Amino acid sequence: MFFQIIDILGTIAFAISGVLVALSKKMDPFGVFIIAFVTAVGGGTLRDVLIGQTPVAWMTNMTYVYVIFGATLFAVLFKSKLNYLRTSLLLFDTIGIGLYTVVGIEKGLVASLHPLICIALGTMTACFGGVIRDILCNEIPVIFRKEIYATACILGGSTYFVLRELPIAENFIFVIAAVVVIVIRLLAVRFKISLPSLYRE
Repeated sequence: MFFQIIDILGTIAFAISGVLVALSKKMDPFGVFIIAFVTAVGGGTLRDVLIGQTPVAWMTNMTYVYVIFGATLFAVLFKSKLNYLRTSLLLFDTIGIGLYTVVGIEKGLVASLHPLICIALGTMTACFGGVIRDILCNEIPVIFRKEIYATACILGGSTYFVLRELPIAENFIFVIAAVVVIVIRLLAVRFKISLPSLYRE
């Protein structure tokens, strides 16, 4: 149940981040919903296909569809409260990658995959929906810029496996690993920390 709650919260966060990007591009209602949907399920769909879990999660559990629709409606109705779209997008996108990283790792563990593959799976789960969102909205995906994004997921995933070696309840490990991803991402943005550039500025 705790794992499912984390999954649903990640879905909500990513759906809202998709809505915010779509609204900034002045898309029509259908376009807003589509962007919200692919942002929320894109990473999970790739994950499920890679581990051979088909039909993928959102096709077998309508809860995801209802949650995405509800989150989209909420974000559209309260868009006036989300005037600072850039700040709101950063917050919801960051929460999304934190929660989805541990969701992807857990799915990898259930499939009996190696820890390194689990971390890669968690990172893909967290980042791929945002990649699809940005491509469809004609933006360079954040993961391909020099920002600390996928790196935060990898560090959070590594923290997850370190904590598993300690006498800590699994639910707390989920939360701590997700918080590590979120904090690293927010600190990197706040203090303008980024990966080194391959090009001269």
